[in-house]
Amino acid sequence: MNRTESRSHAVHFSVLNRLWCPHGCLAALMLVLCAKDLASQGATASEAKPLRIDVTPLIGYRTSMTFSAGQNGVATSGLRLDASPSYGVAAGVRLDEEDLVEFRWARQDTHVHLSGSSERVILNQFHGDFTHEYILENWPAWARPFVIGSVGATHLGAGPSSFTRFSFGLGGGIKVYFNRHIGLRAQAEWLPLVINPAVSALVCGGGCVVHLNATLVSQGEIVVGPIFRF
Repeated sequence: MNRTESRSHAVHFSVLNRLWCPHGCLAALMLVLCAKDLASQGATASEAKPLRIDVTPLIGYRTSMTFSAGQNGVATSGLRLDASPSYGVAAGVRLDEEDLVEFRWARQDTHVHLSGSSERVILNQFHGDFTHEYILENWPAWARPFVIGSVGATHLGAGPSSFTRFSFGLGGGIKVYFNRHIGLRAQAEWLPLVINPAVSALVCGGGCVVHLNATLVSQGEIVVGPIFRF
């Protein structure tokens, strides 16, 4: 190869190098930017993905409840269910970020009293809850007041005697979210129980029959528990 040809090849290589480098660098830069953009979009989509399932273990306290009653055909002053602690769990699905439908089970271990006698009673309540949370402009984003309406059945059992009746509830409270997956729920609710028609038997010391003839009795409940969202 002569000197002229060598110079010619060097010139061609220099020209190609100058043409390739800007375009190659630009392509590499575009690939890096696209990768970062896709990663950013993936992270944003993951963060924005709605959480549909709520699970909340609950512990609380239920007030007393008094039934109008008759014993062996004779009217009495009434049968009283003692106030005591309660516990349970609620689990449900979100229709959107503000509306939630749950199934809630609650249990209360207490006593009933009538004419000087007392007997242990277990209350089990099974309700469908319908909750609306308020996302307010003037409130912190992590705090949401809510209202709740519920409907279902309540079972009262004392030894061999028991009955199940329609019940419902109205209440409200506040939910505090520490992050997207964990929060805290505090709630107060009025819980009426429909006793109609009359129900026979709960307690009567010596084994006699007690007729509960109230149309509507009620108790209140205050509960608190951690929220787990998925």
